[in-house]
Amino acid sequence: MSYIDSFTQSEEYRREELVRKIEHAIEKLTLQELEALFYDMSTKNYIND
Repeated sequence: MSYIDSFTQSEEYRREELVRKIEHAIEKLTLQELEALFYDMSTKNYIND
């Protein structure tokens, strides 16, 4: 396995790990907190609904 392949797998693993942590944190938010997060993300164009 080359260095580039190793870096890519490591990067993909880190991304998956971060997504899991974010999903876990979101599950604990109240409706009001979720609405605030949604508003913030949509105004920053992270979410295009």
